[in-house]
Amino acid sequence: MDVSRLNTKLSLINEVSRRVNLSQKRIREYEREGFIKPRRDNRTNNRLYTDFEIAQIKRIYQLIHEEGFTLACLKKLLVLAPCWNVFDCQNRAECPAYKKQHTPCYETRKNEMIPSSNSCEQCAIYLNRHVSKHKILEKNL
Repeated sequence: MDVSRLNTKLSLINEVSRRVNLSQKRIREYEREGFIKPRRDNRTNNRLYTDFEIAQIKRIYQLIHEEGFTLACLKKLLVLAPCWNVFDCQNRAECPAYKKQHTPCYETRKNEMIPSSNSCEQCAIYLNRHVSKHKILEKNL
């Protein structure tokens, strides 16, 4: 990625670590688990985080450490619950994904060609789209 062409502010992992009060190791763990996907600088291979990803890191931390979700449970939540609910969206009334609740948000955006400052490819919901969507309250026999 040519970072000189981006108009958005990007932060290195050490800056993000200070802003969210988490260790760099924990932030990398969230990446390994598929909750975030920071951009990489082509020249240095440094991780580069937007404000969108920083907000996701904060929310994932809350869900795990304040709400008691396990990593496996959080992966299921990201597949089964709509993005506006997981990330507590304040603009859900205007959101096309909110109006089409049975269609994944990334599909709604693609189908309706909805522009956004945030990329679906960077969102935890999109990153975990491959996780099995079987019904969690029914036991498979």
